[in-house]
Amino acid sequence: MTKSERLLCLAVLVGVGAAWGMTLPLTKIAVSTGHKHFGLLFWQLAIGVTVMSIIAVLRGTKLPLGRAQLRVYVMIAFIGSVLPNTASYQAAVHLPAGVLSILLSMVPIWAFPIALALSLDRFEWRRFVGLAVGLGAVLMIVLPGAEMSGTIPAFWVFIGLIAGLFYACEGNAVARWGTAGLDPIQVLWGASIIGCVCVLPLAIGTGQWIDPRPPFGAPELAQMASGVLHVTAYVGYVWLVGRAGPVFAVQIGYLVTLFGIIWAKLVLAEAYPVAIWGALALMMLGMYLVQPRKQAGLDARAAISDTER
Repeated sequence: MTKSERLLCLAVLVGVGAAWGMTLPLTKIAVSTGHKHFGLLFWQLAIGVTVMSIIAVLRGTKLPLGRAQLRVYVMIAFIGSVLPNTASYQAAVHLPAGVLSILLSMVPIWAFPIALALSLDRFEWRRFVGLAVGLGAVLMIVLPGAEMSGTIPAFWVFIGLIAGLFYACEGNAVARWGTAGLDPIQVLWGASIIGCVCVLPLAIGTGQWIDPRPPFGAPELAQMASGVLHVTAYVGYVWLVGRAGPVFAVQIGYLVTLFGIIWAKLVLAEAYPVAIWGALALMMLGMYLVQPRKQAGLDARAAISDTER
């Protein structure tokens, strides 16, 4: 790889991390005036379907509809979108965007024990320590006597953790059962369509439907921007995995967390006590320790769990 190519990959890495990190404060804005999770989730998926359809047409990509492929779409739609994002949108009402960023960093840490349970990985003390350090970061936020306790509701912290747990399940499910020959673009496209179909009646039936007609306020514009950024960042990540490899691309997790906190401070003027910065440092250390050292066998499909961050 030439120097210019390395610089390009580095620029894409930073750009994708910044884009994904921005979706967290945008989510906070989207829920700020009472929009509920099913309504927001439907439009996020609908925007994703629209953008992915345009990309598919430009690439000449078709959407296979065999039984095996449909099972993949349904699995990814639910454990990679509907369930985790339902938790995230509800947690976003009660938690600062910076805290959400830290909680979502638990994805690779949750992935380790799940991989052990599915016999996809072997036990390593270093990675076990990483798991303990990541959980320690969460405890710094919610334990009685912690600097943030009393201002951060512990119940919603655990709801926020559910999203990362589902994403970790998603990544391990893909690693265990594969994607029926689908590439990452096809998986996201098909899963978004299935998700739309499933969430639409829930949004209408629960009275959470969001009228798409203008005028648009800040929450509606934030949701539209977030939907576009999700898909754009995902496509950039897939390109990066193919161009620079998964060992390089996996560093995106650190950048998403850091940018999530940076954007929250700049966009939402969030201020954090020392405990949050300590939790961030611990979470970064936990992410580093839990990463497998040998990743040559990974491919872009093994990172589908990052698509809805």
